Amino acid sequence: MPRFAANLTMMFNEVPFLDRFKAASDAGFTAVEFLFPYEHSPEEVAARAKAAGVQMVLFNMPAGNWTAGERGITGLPGREQEFRDGVDKALAYAGPLGVPRLHAMAGIAPAGADPAACRSTLIANLRYAAQKLAERNLTLLLEAINTRDMPGFLVSTQKDSRAICEEVGAPNLKMQMDLYHMQIMEGDLAANLKRYASQCGHIQIAGCPERHEPDTGEIRYEYLFRLMDEIGYEGWVGCEYRPAGKTIDGLRWLSAAAR
Repeated sequence: MPRFAANLTMMFNEVPFLDRFKAASDAGFTAVEFLFPYEHSPEEVAARAKAAGVQMVLFNMPAGNWTAGERGITGLPGREQEFRDGVDKALAYAGPLGVPRLHAMAGIAPAGADPAACRSTLIANLRYAAQKLAERNLTLLLEAINTRDMPGFLVSTQKDSRAICEEVGAPNLKMQMDLYHMQIMEGDLAANLKRYASQCGHIQIAGCPERHEPDTGEIRYEYLFRLMDEIGYEGWVGCEYRPAGKTIDGLRWLSAAAR
């Protein structure tokens, strides 16, 4: 059975962020992920995770002005120094938190932006970040995100994600494969999992199309969980979904997967 990590940005919103570590542990999770830890000190976050007995497996590098709608700056020309400062900030948290992988969101292309310039900026910034993370033996992740939820996102398919990773050419740069986004953009989930298994550094799940619990919607996760075992995926599966009600009430799928 895959190993599941609760996404604390989306799950257990019934309590404040720092209390979600214990809530996840109490619900049976041994690992967690989240979008950003930066509203709290590394020491605060690490202490809560340690007290709850959960491992932290992933968070995102700073992604620009989130409240204004920005969703990453890795591929935005003219923001290179801001991106590099964000790499340093993420690394300052990764050490105390013991996180082995960081995600760099590609970003949404600004109006009128040159696609070629965005791509070359994305490649250069990923090369820089990969080198910095390699010095700490950390994995860098690139995720394809659907353009229905995030119109204009610079990386939207697994094929494009794979091509960018190959062009960057860094062994510690891997694909972050979110099956919810993949289903919306291209489907063919089982074939894609098999096709990109060797390049996959992290998997995330959610029901589709509502992005609720994975036992809702059109994706047969019980089949895909078995497939992950068959292809030898040994990483974590991040539960990046929005509970339809109280988080704890929607965890029947977790006990079913354990069986």
